[in-house]
Amino acid sequence: MDYVNREITAKLIDYTNKFPVVYLTGPRQSGKSTLLKHVLPDYRYVNLEEKDIREFAVDDPRGFLNSLGFCAVIDEAQYAPDLFSYIQSVVDERDKPGMFVLSGSKSFLMMKNISQSLAGRVGILSLLPFSDTELAEAGKLHEDTNEWLFSGHFPRQATWNINPTDFYPNYIKTYVERDVRLEAGVQKIDKFSSFMHICAMNVGSPVNFSAIGDAIGTDARTVSSWINILEESYIAFRLRPYLKNRVKRYSKTPKLYFFDTGLLCSLLDISAAADLQLMKNRGQIFENAVIVGHYKRMYNQGGFPGDSSYFWRDSSASEKEVDLIVEHADHVELYEIKASQTAKGKYADNLHFFERNAGGVKCVNTVIYDGPYNSAMNGTAFINRRSFGGAASE
Repeated sequence: MDYVNREITAKLIDYTNKFPVVYLTGPRQSGKSTLLKHVLPDYRYVNLEEKDIREFAVDDPRGFLNSLGFCAVIDEAQYAPDLFSYIQSVVDERDKPGMFVLSGSKSFLMMKNISQSLAGRVGILSLLPFSDTELAEAGKLHEDTNEWLFSGHFPRQATWNINPTDFYPNYIKTYVERDVRLEAGVQKIDKFSSFMHICAMNVGSPVNFSAIGDAIGTDARTVSSWINILEESYIAFRLRPYLKNRVKRYSKTPKLYFFDTGLLCSLLDISAAADLQLMKNRGQIFENAVIVGHYKRMYNQGGFPGDSSYFWRDSSASEKEVDLIVEHADHVELYEIKASQTAKGKYADNLHFFERNAGGVKCVNTVIYDGPYNSAMNGTAFINRRSFGGAASE
């Protein structure tokens, strides 16, 4: 498999020159190990999933760290939680940038250890599956929109041309049985599997904990904790509502999206790309793909998209919505996302409505659609999804 250049590379190198510890997280098989081995060839690489190495790290953490030298990558570091306090001691003693790069796919285990032992000493990066730009440069990006949605962006599936109906069910099975059962403490695996399928059915909709719980025979509190697990393991994420009261943004109902549409399509039991064309929720799947493309761009630049990305829904009877709002210090970017191949002026109506009622906040309006051309209409940019995703437009 040929190496595909990753957009996060520059930020990874930058962080190794600024922080003594760099933590690279992301979903399983997003390419973390491949990236680190390629970008940091002079670093000693060890993987704590290997039993003998893990036992060395657990039984003799001082000896383990001393054996690594001054620059080392420790993959799946959460398997030796006591190691973090020893890393802190070494970092504080040597005080040099780029000493350790930690990697792991289990944010719910890693972040606890990092916050306890390495606060102020670590730069955090997240690597998602391939972006459109990365796939386009490698000649692997699907031009057909349905294939683009159905195939997803995981490196192994994309570069080895594995049929999505073979790749994703096995990925989901491995995730449920290994990560969730063994490490997140979920006992009701059958219900958790049903829960993931129901979340997929409600993609792009406000999360109703009680309704999901009723559907699978559990309580809303359990559903909330399970959604946390999906987020912490980079399966899904919540998009919070945009409100002037920042505190309320965290208490009002969010929407749920998935970090990969290939995985989403698999959970929806879609067996072929062509089946998407007539599906009722194709628009929501398309919306998911565009929003996660925005998340990838921000993560690849070292940002935290959850801190500045929102949706908006009018509280009045009109129920107008803006699919994506990206907040900046002096303005907001407003995005309407449409799976249509035809640019229509009415697609910008909700953006203009928000702008008229934004209390003087500067708004930059954009419609992302599936058409072949970029254009402008009534002060609103119409951008084809390939341009927005970073790939060359047709």
